[in-house]
Amino acid sequence: MYKLIGLDLDGTLLNSRKEISPETIAVLNEAKSRGIKIVLASGRPPEGMYPYLKQLGLCTENDYVVCYNGSVVKNVASGKIIHQQVVSASDVKQIATLAEKLNVNTHAFSQTLGLITPKATTYTQLEATINGIDIHETDFSLLEDDHPMIKAMMVDEPENLAKAIAGLPETLYQQFTIVQSAPHFLEFLNPLSNKGLGIEMVARHFNIQPAQIICFGDAENDHHMIEFAGMGVAMGNAMPQTKAIADYITTTNDDHGVAKGIEKLVLS
Repeated sequence: MYKLIGLDLDGTLLNSRKEISPETIAVLNEAKSRGIKIVLASGRPPEGMYPYLKQLGLCTENDYVVCYNGSVVKNVASGKIIHQQVVSASDVKQIATLAEKLNVNTHAFSQTLGLITPKATTYTQLEATINGIDIHETDFSLLEDDHPMIKAMMVDEPENLAKAIAGLPETLYQQFTIVQSAPHFLEFLNPLSNKGLGIEMVARHFNIQPAQIICFGDAENDHHMIEFAGMGVAMGNAMPQTKAIADYITTTNDDHGVAKGIEKLVLS
């Protein structure tokens, strides 16, 4: 029996209108009524996740959320952090310098300044809009090297980003967890940060074993938790490489894929 359901947001729990369908809400409420933990795990900051946590009634002292692709895991009610692995401004400067050479744009998340970028672009504005946060144009070179950062991102047109990914040095993959969360977003995290570790931290807190966990996702940044879970589910709209590692493929996010997957694999 599954005791924890881990859910990515964009492209998974949310449909293309960034909504949770009534059908999905009903199925999640049924799972909750059976004592199953629901944990949202996203690359988003907490601000961009709270409206959905509230909608699903996941704001109690027994609810936890995995933010920033697993860099921060916190209690929703108290804000108490149970897991955090971050990077530094020195790391962000390194990524920004490389991004400039690869002809793509960058932004990053500072623990104290929020969303920062040397130059606001279409995709930085998209990040700000979907999360309901402000953009702070900041020259990265002015930050102290030890300034605490949560993650750095290369952000650009998908075709430009694909070329940049092909040009990344192999050594970078030892230095960071590198995941593509969308065709236009490439994220650089602490090497001890990923959604799989985030879900694991919550599971340990409730003494839940990996075999009792089912996780749903659609993109590369979901791979760690799909592989960690006893049952890893890819959405019908998932990246081909995500489908390739999944134990089960459900329908798309616009066809209530999370609801249908939970009904078949958990509630039946």
